[in-house]
Amino acid sequence: QVQVAESGGGSVQTGGSLRLSCVVSGYRFGRSCLAWFRQAPDKRREYVSIIINNDSTDYADSVKGRFTISQDNGKNTLSLEMNSLRPEDTAMYFCAVGSAYKCLERFRSPTGYDFWGQGTQVTVSS
Repeated sequence: QVQVAESGGGSVQTGGSLRLSCVVSGYRFGRSCLAWFRQAPDKRREYVSIIINNDSTDYADSVKGRFTISQDNGKNTLSLEMNSLRPEDTAMYFCAVGSAYKCLERFRSPTGYDFWGQGTQVTVSS
């Protein structure tokens, strides 16, 4: 049984930093996609960043240059380092896991992933 658990959210002021973590258990990492999405109240879940096969990375334009995604296979952990946070970054952040053959066609869409965590809240005040 695959389990996905995020942590590290919190409240910070504009310009602050947070580091989110996601621990994945029961999943065989091979050719896989690990991603972060976020969802603000009354908005659709939106793509933030992805790491593919623990190699290639991609970011949404809104976070490029401020967020860094990384993966530690030895600990089955995905991280998201978030710097220069803005109020518009406020959202629930979700970790998503999927096989590469599925996610590569639609990695910016939630439909590209098979497993999700419950989310961790990030609040940025001005």
